[in-house]
Amino acid sequence: MLFNSLAYVGFLIIVFTLYWIIPDRFRWILIVIASYFFYMCSGPKYGLIIFGVTTVSYLSGRLLEKQENKRKRKAILSLTVIVCMGVLFFFKYFNFAAKNIIDLINLFGVKQDYVTFNIILPVGISFYTFQTMSYVIDVYKGDTKVEHHFGKYMAFVSFFPQLVAGPIERSNNLIPQINAVHRFNYDQAISGVKLMLWGYFKKLAIADVVSVYVKEVFNDPHNFTGFALTLASVFFALQIYCDFSGYSDIAIGTAKLFGFELMTNFRSPYLSRSVKEFWSRWHISLSTWFRDYVYIPLGGNRVSKVRHYINLMITFLASGLWHGANWTFVAWGGIHGLAQVIENIIFKKKNRDEHPKVIQVLEIIAVFVFAVFAWVFFVAHSFSDAVYVISHSFNGITAPLQYLKNGYVDVTLTDNIKISLIVCIAVLAAYDIISQKDKIRDKLANNKIVQWIFYIVISLMIILMAQKGVAAEFIYFQF
Repeated sequence: MLFNSLAYVGFLIIVFTLYWIIPDRFRWILIVIASYFFYMCSGPKYGLIIFGVTTVSYLSGRLLEKQENKRKRKAILSLTVIVCMGVLFFFKYFNFAAKNIIDLINLFGVKQDYVTFNIILPVGISFYTFQTMSYVIDVYKGDTKVEHHFGKYMAFVSFFPQLVAGPIERSNNLIPQINAVHRFNYDQAISGVKLMLWGYFKKLAIADVVSVYVKEVFNDPHNFTGFALTLASVFFALQIYCDFSGYSDIAIGTAKLFGFELMTNFRSPYLSRSVKEFWSRWHISLSTWFRDYVYIPLGGNRVSKVRHYINLMITFLASGLWHGANWTFVAWGGIHGLAQVIENIIFKKKNRDEHPKVIQVLEIIAVFVFAVFAWVFFVAHSFSDAVYVISHSFNGITAPLQYLKNGYVDVTLTDNIKISLIVCIAVLAAYDIISQKDKIRDKLANNKIVQWIFYIVISLMIILMAQKGVAAEFIYFQF
Protein backbone atom coordinates (compact mmCIF):
# COMPACT_ATOMS: atom_id res chain seq x y z
CA MET A 1 0.00 0.00 0.00
CA LEU A 2 1.56 3.27 -1.12
CA PHE A 3 1.38 6.50 0.87
CA ASN A 4 0.49 8.27 -2.39
CA SER A 5 -2.69 6.27 -2.98
CA LEU A 6 -6.36 6.71 -2.13
CA ALA A 7 -6.27 3.29 -0.48
CA TYR A 8 -3.79 4.61 2.08
CA VAL A 9 -5.93 7.68 2.78
CA GLY A 10 -8.93 5.45 3.47
CA PHE A 11 -6.81 3.08 5.56
CA LEU A 12 -5.39 5.97 7.60
CA ILE A 13 -8.81 7.48 8.31
CA ILE A 14 -10.16 4.13 9.57
CA VAL A 15 -7.12 3.37 11.76
CA PHE A 16 -6.97 6.93 13.11
CA THR A 17 -10.66 6.86 14.08
CA LEU A 18 -10.43 3.45 15.76
CA TYR A 19 -7.21 4.38 17.55
CA TRP A 20 -8.77 7.31 19.40
CA ILE A 21 -12.03 5.49 20.11
CA ILE A 22 -10.73 2.31 21.73
CA PRO A 23 -9.24 2.26 25.27
CA ASP A 24 -5.53 3.06 25.47
CA ARG A 25 -4.57 -0.40 26.76
CA PHE A 26 -5.78 -1.99 23.50
CA ARG A 27 -4.15 0.42 21.07
CA TRP A 28 -0.98 -1.62 20.66
CA ILE A 29 -3.19 -4.42 19.28
CA LEU A 30 -4.64 -2.06 16.68
CA ILE A 31 -1.13 -0.88 15.74
CA VAL A 32 0.04 -4.46 15.19
CA ILE A 33 -3.04 -5.46 13.18
CA ALA A 34 -2.96 -2.28 11.09
CA SER A 35 0.79 -2.53 10.54
CA TYR A 36 0.71 -6.15 9.42
CA PHE A 37 -2.25 -5.46 7.14
CA PHE A 38 -0.42 -2.46 5.68
CA TYR A 39 2.74 -4.50 5.15
CA MET A 40 1.07 -7.63 3.82
CA CYS A 41 -0.71 -5.61 1.11
CA SER A 42 2.66 -5.85 -0.66
CA GLY A 43 2.57 -9.65 -0.31
CA PRO A 44 0.96 -11.86 2.37
CA LYS A 45 4.09 -14.02 2.71
CA TYR A 46 6.12 -10.98 3.77
CA GLY A 47 4.26 -11.05 7.08
CA LEU A 48 5.96 -14.36 7.95
CA ILE A 49 9.40 -12.86 7.35
CA ILE A 50 8.93 -9.81 9.55
CA PHE A 51 7.27 -11.96 12.23
CA GLY A 52 10.24 -14.35 12.19
CA VAL A 53 12.80 -11.55 12.52
CA THR A 54 10.68 -9.98 15.28
CA THR A 55 10.47 -13.26 17.21
CA VAL A 56 14.19 -14.00 16.99
CA SER A 57 15.21 -10.51 18.15
CA TYR A 58 12.62 -10.49 20.95
CA LEU A 59 13.78 -13.86 22.32
CA SER A 60 17.39 -12.74 22.04
CA GLY A 61 16.65 -9.70 24.16
CA ARG A 62 14.99 -11.83 26.82
CA LEU A 63 17.90 -14.30 26.84
CA LEU A 64 20.46 -11.51 27.12
CA GLU A 65 18.57 -10.10 30.10
CA LYS A 66 18.79 -13.41 31.96
CA GLN A 67 22.31 -14.38 30.91
CA GLU A 68 25.30 -13.00 32.84
CA ASN A 69 28.07 -15.11 31.32
CA LYS A 70 29.99 -12.86 28.88
CA ARG A 71 30.79 -15.62 26.42
CA LYS A 72 27.20 -16.80 26.27
CA ARG A 73 25.93 -13.24 25.93
CA LYS A 74 28.32 -12.66 23.04
CA ALA A 75 27.21 -15.94 21.46
CA ILE A 76 23.54 -14.91 21.71
CA LEU A 77 24.32 -11.54 20.13
CA SER A 78 26.40 -13.08 17.36
CA LEU A 79 23.75 -15.68 16.55
CA THR A 80 21.03 -13.01 16.39
CA VAL A 81 23.07 -10.78 14.08
CA ILE A 82 23.85 -13.80 11.88
CA VAL A 83 20.16 -14.73 11.64
CA CYS A 84 18.99 -11.16 10.91
CA MET A 85 21.80 -10.52 8.44
CA GLY A 86 21.29 -13.99 6.98
CA VAL A 87 17.66 -13.20 6.17
CA LEU A 88 18.71 -9.87 4.64
CA PHE A 89 21.55 -11.51 2.70
CA PHE A 90 19.36 -14.25 1.24
CA PHE A 91 16.65 -11.97 -0.07
CA LYS A 92 18.82 -9.04 -1.08
CA TYR A 93 22.33 -10.28 -1.86
CA PHE A 94 22.27 -14.01 -2.63
CA ASN A 95 21.94 -13.67 -6.40
CA PHE A 96 24.42 -10.79 -6.44
CA ALA A 97 26.99 -12.82 -4.49
CA ALA A 98 26.40 -15.97 -6.58
CA LYS A 99 26.85 -14.08 -9.85
CA ASN A 100 30.09 -12.45 -8.70
CA ILE A 101 31.50 -15.74 -7.43
CA ILE A 102 30.76 -17.41 -10.79
CA ASP A 103 32.30 -14.45 -12.63
CA LEU A 104 35.43 -14.83 -10.49
CA ILE A 105 35.63 -18.57 -11.18
CA ASN A 106 35.19 -17.96 -14.91
CA LEU A 107 38.17 -15.59 -14.87
CA PHE A 108 40.37 -18.59 -14.11
CA GLY A 109 39.10 -20.45 -17.15
CA VAL A 110 36.70 -22.74 -15.29
CA LYS A 111 33.36 -22.34 -17.03
CA GLN A 112 30.41 -22.37 -14.65
CA ASP A 113 26.75 -21.61 -15.27
CA TYR A 114 25.04 -18.97 -13.18
CA VAL A 115 23.00 -20.31 -10.27
CA THR A 116 20.35 -17.84 -9.17
CA PHE A 117 16.90 -17.95 -7.61
CA ASN A 118 13.82 -16.00 -8.52
CA ILE A 119 13.85 -14.09 -5.25
CA ILE A 120 11.53 -11.12 -4.72
CA LEU A 121 12.95 -8.57 -2.27
CA PRO A 122 10.48 -8.02 0.60
CA VAL A 123 9.59 -4.34 0.94
CA GLY A 124 11.40 -2.61 3.82
CA ILE A 125 13.49 -5.61 4.87
CA SER A 126 16.69 -3.52 5.11
CA PHE A 127 14.95 -1.13 7.48
CA TYR A 128 13.32 -3.48 9.96
CA THR A 129 16.30 -5.86 10.13
CA PHE A 130 18.52 -2.92 11.08
CA GLN A 131 15.96 -1.75 13.62
CA THR A 132 15.79 -5.15 15.29
CA MET A 133 19.58 -5.55 15.27
CA SER A 134 20.08 -2.17 16.92
CA TYR A 135 17.62 -3.22 19.66
CA VAL A 136 19.50 -6.43 20.41
CA ILE A 137 22.90 -4.69 20.31
CA ASP A 138 21.64 -1.97 22.66
CA VAL A 139 20.26 -4.60 25.05
CA TYR A 140 23.63 -6.40 24.94
CA LYS A 141 25.48 -3.16 25.73
CA GLY A 142 23.01 -2.22 28.46
CA ASP A 143 21.92 0.93 26.61
CA THR A 144 18.24 -0.01 26.50
CA LYS A 145 15.78 -1.95 28.61
CA VAL A 146 14.36 -5.26 27.47
CA GLU A 147 10.76 -5.14 26.30
CA HIS A 148 8.94 -8.02 27.98
CA HIS A 149 5.62 -7.58 26.18
CA PHE A 150 5.90 -9.44 22.88
CA GLY A 151 2.88 -7.70 21.37
CA LYS A 152 4.25 -4.25 22.08
CA TYR A 153 7.63 -5.31 20.73
CA MET A 154 5.81 -6.39 17.55
CA ALA A 155 4.32 -2.89 17.40
CA PHE A 156 7.83 -1.40 17.71
CA VAL A 157 9.21 -3.43 14.80
CA SER A 158 6.17 -3.13 12.52
CA PHE A 159 4.91 0.41 13.27
CA PHE A 160 3.38 1.10 9.86
CA PRO A 161 4.26 4.81 9.32
CA GLN A 162 7.99 4.05 9.26
CA LEU A 163 7.98 0.33 8.49
CA VAL A 164 8.98 0.18 4.84
CA ALA A 165 11.37 3.13 4.46
CA GLY A 166 12.22 4.49 7.87
CA PRO A 167 13.19 6.47 9.78
CA ILE A 168 15.06 3.56 11.37
CA GLU A 169 13.88 4.11 14.94
CA ARG A 170 15.83 3.27 18.07
CA SER A 171 14.11 1.30 20.80
CA ASN A 172 14.86 4.00 23.38
CA ASN A 173 12.67 6.40 21.44
CA LEU A 174 9.81 4.32 20.08
CA ILE A 175 9.15 1.58 22.67
CA PRO A 176 8.52 4.03 25.56
CA GLN A 177 5.99 5.82 23.33
CA ILE A 178 4.23 2.53 22.61
CA ASN A 179 4.02 1.90 26.35
CA ALA A 180 2.90 5.45 27.15
CA VAL A 181 -0.69 6.62 27.60
CA HIS A 182 -1.66 8.88 24.70
CA ARG A 183 -4.23 11.65 24.78
CA PHE A 184 -5.37 13.31 21.57
CA ASN A 185 -3.47 16.54 20.99
CA TYR A 186 -5.05 18.82 18.41
CA ASP A 187 -1.92 20.91 17.82
CA GLN A 188 0.21 17.78 17.36
CA ALA A 189 -2.32 16.32 14.92
CA ILE A 190 -2.50 19.54 12.87
CA SER A 191 1.30 19.64 12.84
CA GLY A 192 1.25 16.08 11.51
CA VAL A 193 -1.24 16.91 8.74
CA LYS A 194 0.84 19.91 7.67
CA LEU A 195 4.00 17.80 7.56
CA MET A 196 2.21 15.13 5.54
CA LEU A 197 0.98 17.79 3.11
CA TRP A 198 4.55 19.06 2.67
CA GLY A 199 5.71 15.50 2.06
CA TYR A 200 3.01 14.97 -0.58
CA PHE A 201 4.06 18.23 -2.24
CA LYS A 202 7.65 17.03 -2.54
CA LYS A 203 6.60 13.62 -3.82
CA LEU A 204 3.73 14.47 -6.18
CA ALA A 205 4.60 17.98 -7.36
CA ILE A 206 8.35 17.50 -7.82
CA ALA A 207 9.72 13.93 -7.49
CA ASP A 208 7.14 12.19 -9.68
CA VAL A 209 7.25 14.96 -12.29
CA VAL A 210 11.03 15.03 -12.77
CA SER A 211 11.09 11.23 -12.70
CA VAL A 212 9.56 11.21 -16.20
CA TYR A 213 12.68 12.80 -17.68
CA VAL A 214 15.10 10.96 -15.37
CA LYS A 215 13.74 7.57 -16.46
CA GLU A 216 13.81 8.51 -20.12
CA VAL A 217 17.47 9.54 -19.99
CA PHE A 218 18.92 6.92 -17.65
CA ASN A 219 17.06 4.03 -19.28
CA ASP A 220 19.09 4.75 -22.42
CA PRO A 221 21.64 7.52 -21.74
CA HIS A 222 23.52 6.91 -25.00
CA ASN A 223 20.68 8.62 -26.87
CA PHE A 224 21.49 11.89 -25.10
CA THR A 225 24.44 14.21 -24.72
CA GLY A 226 25.43 17.57 -23.27
CA PHE A 227 23.06 19.55 -21.09
CA ALA A 228 20.34 16.89 -21.43
CA LEU A 229 22.53 14.53 -19.36
CA THR A 230 23.49 17.24 -16.88
CA LEU A 231 19.86 18.18 -16.36
CA ALA A 232 18.84 14.54 -15.90
CA SER A 233 21.51 14.16 -13.20
CA VAL A 234 20.35 17.31 -11.41
CA PHE A 235 16.74 16.18 -11.74
CA PHE A 236 17.59 12.85 -10.12
CA ALA A 237 19.24 14.68 -7.21
CA LEU A 238 15.97 16.55 -6.77
CA GLN A 239 13.89 13.42 -7.32
CA ILE A 240 15.59 11.26 -4.72
CA TYR A 241 15.62 14.08 -2.16
CA CYS A 242 11.96 14.97 -2.65
CA ASP A 243 10.93 11.32 -2.93
CA PHE A 244 12.70 10.07 0.18
CA SER A 245 12.39 13.13 2.41
CA GLY A 246 8.78 13.36 1.24
CA TYR A 247 8.20 9.80 2.45
CA SER A 248 9.87 10.64 5.77
CA ASP A 249 7.66 13.72 6.19
CA ILE A 250 4.53 11.68 5.52
CA ALA A 251 5.72 8.95 7.93
CA ILE A 252 6.59 11.40 10.71
CA GLY A 253 3.38 13.34 10.10
CA THR A 254 1.30 10.15 10.21
CA ALA A 255 2.94 9.15 13.50
CA LYS A 256 2.01 12.53 14.97
CA LEU A 257 -1.65 11.77 14.29
CA PHE A 258 -1.34 8.87 16.73
CA GLY A 259 0.64 10.82 19.33
CA PHE A 260 4.08 9.53 18.34
CA GLU A 261 7.21 11.56 17.63
CA LEU A 262 9.65 9.93 15.22
CA MET A 263 13.19 11.16 14.70
CA THR A 264 13.98 13.76 12.05
CA ASN A 265 15.41 12.09 8.95
CA PHE A 266 16.34 15.08 6.75
CA ARG A 267 17.51 18.62 7.47
CA SER A 268 17.96 20.48 4.17
CA PRO A 269 20.97 18.37 3.07
CA TYR A 270 21.61 20.34 -0.13
CA LEU A 271 22.51 23.37 1.99
CA SER A 272 25.50 21.52 3.45
CA ARG A 273 28.96 23.06 3.17
CA SER A 274 30.87 19.79 3.43
CA VAL A 275 30.28 16.14 2.63
CA LYS A 276 30.49 15.36 6.34
CA GLU A 277 27.75 17.90 7.02
CA PHE A 278 25.71 16.45 4.15
CA TRP A 279 25.64 13.10 5.94
CA SER A 280 24.57 14.75 9.19
CA ARG A 281 21.53 16.03 7.28
CA TRP A 282 20.76 13.20 4.82
CA HIS A 283 18.94 10.01 5.89
CA ILE A 284 19.96 10.78 9.47
CA SER A 285 18.52 7.58 10.93
CA LEU A 286 20.72 5.45 8.64
CA SER A 287 23.87 7.57 8.90
CA THR A 288 23.67 7.55 12.71
CA TRP A 289 23.02 3.78 12.63
CA PHE A 290 26.23 3.17 10.68
CA ARG A 291 28.05 5.61 12.93
CA ASP A 292 26.96 3.86 16.14
CA TYR A 293 27.12 0.23 15.02
CA VAL A 294 29.91 0.20 12.41
CA TYR A 295 32.11 3.29 12.48
CA ILE A 296 32.53 3.67 16.27
CA PRO A 297 33.02 -0.09 16.95
CA LEU A 298 35.78 -0.03 14.31
CA GLY A 299 37.51 2.67 16.34
CA GLY A 300 36.02 5.78 14.77
CA ASN A 301 38.50 8.65 14.87
CA ARG A 302 40.10 7.49 18.13
CA VAL A 303 42.80 5.63 16.22
CA SER A 304 45.68 6.53 13.94
CA LYS A 305 44.96 8.74 10.92
CA VAL A 306 45.36 5.90 8.45
CA ARG A 307 43.09 3.62 10.47
CA HIS A 308 40.58 6.45 10.81
CA TYR A 309 40.45 6.86 7.04
CA ILE A 310 40.06 3.10 6.60
CA ASN A 311 37.17 3.16 9.09
CA LEU A 312 35.48 5.91 7.07
CA MET A 313 35.88 3.97 3.84
CA ILE A 314 34.57 0.71 5.35
CA THR A 315 31.54 2.50 6.78
CA PHE A 316 30.61 4.20 3.52
CA LEU A 317 31.27 1.15 1.37
CA ALA A 318 28.95 -0.80 3.68
CA SER A 319 26.39 2.00 3.44
CA GLY A 320 26.58 1.84 -0.34
CA LEU A 321 26.09 -1.93 -0.34
CA TRP A 322 23.13 -1.54 2.04
CA HIS A 323 21.36 0.46 -0.64
CA GLY A 324 21.45 -2.29 -3.23
CA ALA A 325 23.06 -5.43 -4.60
CA ASN A 326 25.02 -3.69 -7.34
CA TRP A 327 28.60 -2.46 -7.60
CA THR A 328 27.33 0.97 -8.65
CA PHE A 329 25.90 1.44 -5.14
CA VAL A 330 29.22 0.39 -3.62
CA ALA A 331 30.98 2.91 -5.88
CA TRP A 332 28.54 5.61 -4.74
CA GLY A 333 29.33 4.84 -1.11
CA GLY A 334 33.05 4.71 -1.84
CA ILE A 335 32.93 8.12 -3.53
CA HIS A 336 31.34 9.64 -0.44
CA GLY A 337 33.83 7.89 1.83
CA LEU A 338 36.79 9.09 -0.23
CA ALA A 339 35.42 12.64 -0.21
CA GLN A 340 35.27 12.58 3.59
CA VAL A 341 38.84 11.29 3.78
CA ILE A 342 39.99 14.16 1.55
CA GLU A 343 38.03 16.65 3.65
CA ASN A 344 39.68 15.33 6.81
CA ILE A 345 43.12 15.76 5.27
CA ILE A 346 42.59 19.24 3.80
CA PHE A 347 40.07 20.97 6.05
CA LYS A 348 40.58 19.31 9.42
CA LYS A 349 41.94 22.39 11.20
CA LYS A 350 39.80 25.01 9.46
CA ASN A 351 36.64 26.49 10.95
CA ARG A 352 34.16 26.77 8.10
CA ASP A 353 31.88 29.10 10.08
CA GLU A 354 34.56 31.79 9.86
CA HIS A 355 34.52 31.74 6.05
CA PRO A 356 33.07 34.81 4.27
CA LYS A 357 29.45 34.48 3.09
CA VAL A 358 30.54 34.26 -0.54
CA ILE A 359 32.83 31.34 0.26
CA GLN A 360 30.07 29.65 2.23
CA VAL A 361 27.72 29.91 -0.76
CA LEU A 362 30.43 28.49 -3.03
CA GLU A 363 30.91 25.61 -0.58
CA ILE A 364 27.18 24.82 -0.74
CA ILE A 365 27.30 24.84 -4.54
CA ALA A 366 30.42 22.64 -4.54
CA VAL A 367 28.82 20.05 -2.22
CA PHE A 368 25.65 20.02 -4.33
CA VAL A 369 27.67 19.50 -7.52
CA PHE A 370 29.58 16.69 -5.81
CA ALA A 371 26.31 15.09 -4.65
CA VAL A 372 24.90 15.26 -8.20
CA PHE A 373 28.10 13.63 -9.53
CA ALA A 374 27.87 10.80 -6.98
CA TRP A 375 24.13 10.29 -7.62
CA VAL A 376 24.97 9.38 -11.23
CA PHE A 377 26.47 6.10 -9.97
CA PHE A 378 23.43 5.57 -7.76
CA VAL A 379 20.86 5.89 -10.56
CA ALA A 380 22.84 4.48 -13.50
CA HIS A 381 22.09 0.87 -14.46
CA SER A 382 25.80 0.10 -14.96
CA PHE A 383 29.30 1.54 -14.63
CA SER A 384 29.47 2.09 -18.37
CA ASP A 385 26.26 4.13 -18.27
CA ALA A 386 27.57 6.21 -15.36
CA VAL A 387 30.87 6.86 -17.11
CA TYR A 388 29.06 7.82 -20.32
CA VAL A 389 26.81 10.30 -18.50
CA ILE A 390 29.71 11.94 -16.68
CA SER A 391 32.02 12.07 -19.71
CA HIS A 392 29.38 13.44 -22.12
CA SER A 393 27.52 15.84 -19.83
CA PHE A 394 29.59 18.83 -20.94
CA ASN A 395 29.64 18.16 -24.66
CA GLY A 396 28.98 21.49 -26.38
CA ILE A 397 29.64 23.59 -23.27
CA THR A 398 31.94 25.84 -25.32
CA ALA A 399 28.77 27.30 -26.85
CA PRO A 400 26.80 27.94 -23.63
CA LEU A 401 23.58 29.30 -25.13
CA GLN A 402 23.26 26.47 -27.63
CA TYR A 403 24.24 23.99 -24.90
CA LEU A 404 21.35 25.16 -22.71
CA LYS A 405 18.90 25.43 -25.61
CA ASN A 406 19.57 21.88 -26.83
CA GLY A 407 19.08 20.49 -23.34
CA TYR A 408 15.88 22.45 -22.81
CA VAL A 409 14.44 21.13 -26.08
CA ASP A 410 15.31 17.54 -25.12
CA VAL A 411 13.25 17.71 -21.93
CA THR A 412 10.04 15.83 -22.71
CA LEU A 413 7.80 18.05 -20.60
CA THR A 414 5.43 20.73 -21.86
CA ASP A 415 6.36 24.39 -21.37
CA ASN A 416 3.55 24.80 -18.82
CA ILE A 417 4.83 21.87 -16.77
CA LYS A 418 8.38 23.21 -16.98
CA ILE A 419 7.28 26.61 -15.65
CA SER A 420 5.17 25.02 -12.89
CA LEU A 421 8.09 22.76 -11.97
CA ILE A 422 10.43 25.74 -11.69
CA VAL A 423 7.95 27.40 -9.32
CA CYS A 424 7.70 24.23 -7.20
CA ILE A 425 11.48 23.89 -6.99
CA ALA A 426 11.73 27.56 -6.01
CA VAL A 427 9.20 26.95 -3.20
CA LEU A 428 11.21 23.92 -2.05
CA ALA A 429 14.46 25.90 -2.03
CA ALA A 430 12.87 28.82 -0.17
CA TYR A 431 11.37 26.45 2.42
CA ASP A 432 14.70 24.72 3.05
CA ILE A 433 16.59 28.01 3.31
CA ILE A 434 14.05 29.57 5.67
CA SER A 435 13.98 26.42 7.83
CA GLN A 436 17.68 27.04 8.55
CA LYS A 437 17.09 30.66 9.59
CA ASP A 438 15.81 30.46 13.16
CA LYS A 439 14.47 34.01 13.48
CA ILE A 440 12.64 34.04 10.15
CA ARG A 441 11.34 30.49 10.67
CA ASP A 442 9.97 31.24 14.14
CA LYS A 443 8.39 34.49 12.96
CA LEU A 444 6.59 32.77 10.09
CA ALA A 445 5.63 29.83 12.30
CA ASN A 446 3.76 32.21 14.60
CA ASN A 447 1.92 33.89 11.74
CA LYS A 448 -1.21 31.80 11.20
CA ILE A 449 -2.29 33.71 8.10
CA VAL A 450 1.03 33.14 6.32
CA GLN A 451 0.96 29.47 7.31
CA TRP A 452 -2.54 28.84 5.95
CA ILE A 453 -1.77 30.71 2.73
CA PHE A 454 1.35 28.58 2.30
CA TYR A 455 -0.46 25.27 2.81
CA ILE A 456 -3.35 26.30 0.56
CA VAL A 457 -0.83 27.21 -2.17
CA ILE A 458 1.06 23.92 -1.96
CA SER A 459 -2.26 22.04 -1.90
CA LEU A 460 -3.18 23.72 -5.19
CA MET A 461 0.26 22.87 -6.56
CA ILE A 462 -0.23 19.22 -5.60
CA ILE A 463 -3.58 19.16 -7.42
CA LEU A 464 -2.04 20.88 -10.43
CA MET A 465 1.09 18.74 -10.68
CA ALA A 466 -0.09 15.35 -9.41
CA GLN A 467 -1.35 14.30 -12.85
CA LYS A 468 1.77 15.52 -14.67
CA GLY A 469 4.16 12.87 -13.45
CA VAL A 470 4.12 9.13 -13.07
CA ALA A 471 2.37 7.85 -9.93
CA ALA A 472 5.16 5.68 -8.61
CA GLU A 473 6.21 3.91 -5.47
CA PHE A 474 8.84 5.58 -3.34
CA ILE A 475 12.43 5.01 -4.45
CA TYR A 476 13.61 3.64 -1.11
CA PHE A 477 10.99 0.88 -1.16
CA GLN A 478 13.48 -1.12 -3.23
CA PHE A 479 16.04 -1.00 -0.41
